[in-house]
Amino acid sequence: MTAGTSAGNFALICDCDGVLIDSEAVAARMLVHELEARWPGADVEQVVLPLLGLRIESVLEGTAMQLGKSLGLDDIDAIRRSVEAAAMQAPAVEGIEQALAQVPLIKGCASNSFRPYVETVLARTGLVKFFGDRLFCADAVANPKPAPDVYLAAAMGLRLAPSACLVVEDSVTGVTAASAAGMTVLGFIGGGHASDAQIDKLHAAGARHVFDDMQQLPELVAQWTLSTTAAAP
Repeated sequence: MTAGTSAGNFALICDCDGVLIDSEAVAARMLVHELEARWPGADVEQVVLPLLGLRIESVLEGTAMQLGKSLGLDDIDAIRRSVEAAAMQAPAVEGIEQALAQVPLIKGCASNSFRPYVETVLARTGLVKFFGDRLFCADAVANPKPAPDVYLAAAMGLRLAPSACLVVEDSVTGVTAASAAGMTVLGFIGGGHASDAQIDKLHAAGARHVFDDMQQLPELVAQWTLSTTAAAP
């Protein structure tokens, strides 16, 4: 960093599911299981997987629409509870604790999940120590990702301009949201649900760089911090 700048001028904002918690694969399996039980013979998995990153309700609505099916409110609520219960038991993403410990920036979490869920999984995995109460969740904004609301709320809460925030996201939905908020985005494909095809999709959605190992995160953050500082007027 150059003279006159410090880590306090920037923030690292992480998505929760798929970036901090390796829960997207668990959630996907539970979604597919619940829907296949209700719609025997339907090709559920091929429809569900591209929708990951959206709110569970949106995934269910989109899947039902594409398959010409329907779900009652009771079904939607039951599936959401099953998915969240399964995801709450997922482990932290491999290497994330060590990576966050090496990043000197203030850290926030911006999630499409509701705050009670995020608080629970971060406390269970011990990652809450990096974020404190700097949690910005879908139940506190008007529109969930891919709208930029939760990221704009994070910038406001951290008292930083969006351009001073670096985001780590694993889904097209999340990358789209952070990019729309005016933030630089790193795409992460190291979770259990990731695929090679995701690389191009994340780049197309606005990710500046895509990586698959959290050991790379501290260096990527350092490079971004230096380049952002150098570009400042």
